[in-house]
This record gives sequence, structure tokens and C-alpha cells, in this order.
Amino acid sequence: MSAYKSHRGAAFRLAPVTLFAGASGTGKSSALEAYEALAMLGAGAPLAGAFPDPVGCVPERAEADAEGRRGFRIGCTVDGPAGPVRLDLAVQAEPELRVVGERLTGGDGRTLLTTALRDPGRRTVQAEWHTAGSVPVTRAPLPGDRLGTALLPLRVAGKTEGQRRVLAAAEQVVVALRSVFPCDPQPQRMRGPVPAGDGRLRRGCDNLAEVLHRTRTGCPRRHARLAAVARAGCAGPVRDLGVEELADGTVRAVLGRGTEGGAPAGTPVGRLGEGELRYLALALVLLTGPGVLAMDPAAEVPHAMQTLTVLADGFDRALDRRQTRELAGLAAQICAEGHIRLVGTVGEAGARAARGRAGVTVVDLNP
Repeated sequence: MSAYKSHRGAAFRLAPVTLFAGASGTGKSSALEAYEALAMLGAGAPLAGAFPDPVGCVPERAEADAEGRRGFRIGCTVDGPAGPVRLDLAVQAEPELRVVGERLTGGDGRTLLTTALRDPGRRTVQAEWHTAGSVPVTRAPLPGDRLGTALLPLRVAGKTEGQRRVLAAAEQVVVALRSVFPCDPQPQRMRGPVPAGDGRLRRGCDNLAEVLHRTRTGCPRRHARLAAVARAGCAGPVRDLGVEELADGTVRAVLGRGTEGGAPAGTPVGRLGEGELRYLALALVLLTGPGVLAMDPAAEVPHAMQTLTVLADGFDRALDRRQTRELAGLAAQICAEGHIRLVGTVGEAGARAARGRAGVTVVDLNP
């Protein structure tokens, strides 16, 4: 985040589990917002979709230039087979939202793509990308409201070594950005029964019971692990995490409590507290993957070769210390396998509970 909201010249290296901590106003949520915005742009979204409040993204006290323009700058570096590839993006927020510059740089420092706003009266930017053929550079206009890197696979033929290098770098960045699942469980929407089906877990986890109904039979090993997590973090005895099919065709999740008077006893998850519901939802996200989560990863790359990044703003919201500790430990175990990365924010209590856990990096943003 070169210049974004309260951040100036900020760069953070992400571990398998990275939790941003700090007092209110230190920029914890801003870091995740910038990441999610890049993910949306990598998936082809327009600027207006990724930045619904662009003026709010401009750094505080940033002054306009002589033409009345103000903006912000964000980017990322993605490591992989093509080496560390860096993406830098400059966005104008005022007087109108548009891209004013983009740069894609290879690990050796070579500029693979650059765009610039040559004529403010046009809706395009002028792009140049590395070719290394009979013509060393290709020039063409690109839309001024899209990420140029995401468009390169549609524009570059891949006939020369230079073009293939550009494609490899662009695809590495796009695959990483598209493999992001923002997660914000909403307990008030998770309490009621939901229609049975084979849907994927949504961002708010309101269809938790539907997904549990699917994973209970389709993925028994992971479901058994989820039940063990429920035992560790939910109040009272928990023997199983089940799903009841109701007469109207809907389903609801139930914590199996054992037996009572010779009959099975259980507690519908709708009766649980907010912390328990968020705890269960986040555990389910960590224990599943792109095939179960409502996201659109790069289909041309096998799941086994992708790393899913879960963004969880307020990772410890409504959780007690025990639940935060258990969930951080689960995240460390899952993310150590290399297929999932967790980036979240925590409050001071959550930071204390997570700090010191093997595999968990807490980034303190306090001055």
C-alpha cells in the first residue's frame, strides 16, 4: 500500500497465517480491503466494483494536483514459477475514477507491462508490453477501468519467448488474486433452517446448514475433524455435528449432545451464541476448499497447484480467548499444508490469544 487510506509506503509479507492487530484506526481492515480490491480486479471486475468509495481510499490530507486530481496506489508481489512478480497500480479517485498507471515487473527487474494515462479525454490508457521478437515492445490501448494485467492473457499471443514470459507473469498474478475468499460470518443469518441443496458456502455463511448437509456425506474425514473442533470450542458436551432434515424440505445444523432419556439429544445451532456460530463457520471455511466455497478460482489451474487465501476481517469477533486460541491453532495446522493461507484482523485480546502460536504471525500496526 504505497498510498492508501492511512497507509503510506506500507508493505507486508504474508505468512501462512497472518493476523493484523492494533488499535482502532491503525489500518487493520484497510489492509484486507486493499487485498480484496486487487482480488476483484484480478477476476475482471471494473474499478467501480472494487472501489465503491474511491475518495475514501485517498490517503488522509492528500492534496490535489494542479488539475484537481487525487488518487491512491496499491499493489502486490506474487512468488511462483515465474519468480517474484510485482504489480503496482495507481488509481485516480477525483475528479473521476480511472486507472492512471500500472506496472508489472519481473523478478529480474524487467518491466513486462506498463500503462499510462496519455489523454484524459479518452476512456483508455496506453499500454506497452514486452515482446522480445522482431518488435521489442507491443503498444495498444487498454480500458481505463480495468486491471491491464488481467487482460493480457486475452491480448498476448504467446508466440515469442518474451510474450510467453509476459503471459507467465500475468497468469501467476491473476491466479493468485482470483484464489481469494473473503469471509465474514453473519450469525443472525445462520440461525434459521435453509433449503437443502449442493450450494457452496457463501461469504456470510448463512447457508452453513446446507453445506454441512453436503460435507457430512461427501467428506466424512473433514466432517469428523470439524466435529472435533466443535467439541473444543462450543459450550457443553458435543458428540457430533449433525444435520436434521425437516418436513418442509429444509435442513438445520444440530450439535449432537449424546442421549437424554434413551433418545438422541441435540441443540440446533440457531440457539448458539454469536461467538460459537462464528467459530463453527470459520472452522468450516478452513476445513474445506474452492470446491465448497462460493468463489471462482482459475479453472485452468488444478486445485492442487493453487493456494487459497481466506480473508477474515474481525477473525476473533465475538469469540472468547479459548475459541480464538483453538481457531488460530486449527488455522496454523491447515495452512502449514500449503494449500490455504489465512489473512485476518484481530483485536488486542485476540492478538494476545494468537501470539506465540506456532505458524501464526501477528503484525502489530500500533505506532
